[in-house]
Amino acid sequence: MSVEQIAADHRTLVLEGCDGVGKTTLARRLSVDHGFTVVHSPRTPDHLDLAGRYRAILAQEGHLLFDRCFLSELVYGPLNRGRSRIAWSEAIDLAETVIARDGLLVHLTAPPTVVHQRLLARDGEAISLDDVTALIAAYRRVFDTLADYAPVLTIDTSTLDIPSTG
Repeated sequence: MSVEQIAADHRTLVLEGCDGVGKTTLARRLSVDHGFTVVHSPRTPDHLDLAGRYRAILAQEGHLLFDRCFLSELVYGPLNRGRSRIAWSEAIDLAETVIARDGLLVHLTAPPTVVHQRLLARDGEAISLDDVTALIAAYRRVFDTLADYAPVLTIDTSTLDIPSTG
């Protein structure tokens, strides 16, 4: 099934994966081609209710496409701060809400060397290859856990025709 077919069949898409995997590039393409409203989610300040923020967004009408979301907190939080600001129970509840909105969790991944090269091309610098590998492994663990509660589609973006945004 093509990415375009996936977009046509769902009202809500969550694109997740580590920096440099192609989330924003794919989100832009799907927004233009399929009319999704893109919700780009940078890090939410500590004093805000993270789960509540996403519940409010998911309550909106229309076609939504998340370019990063609550799932990133489950990866970057423990790696960068030693803890996540969102509990697994909240993440599962939000994932189930995505699915109830005719949605799909899309795990974007690529080989660590590909992601590392993309980051270098885009930013002129990158975290270490070991750190990229750790992020990719952490995302895999998160999606493996969520797959027990909601459908997850994994796409290797190194096989897609996604032009560089660099």
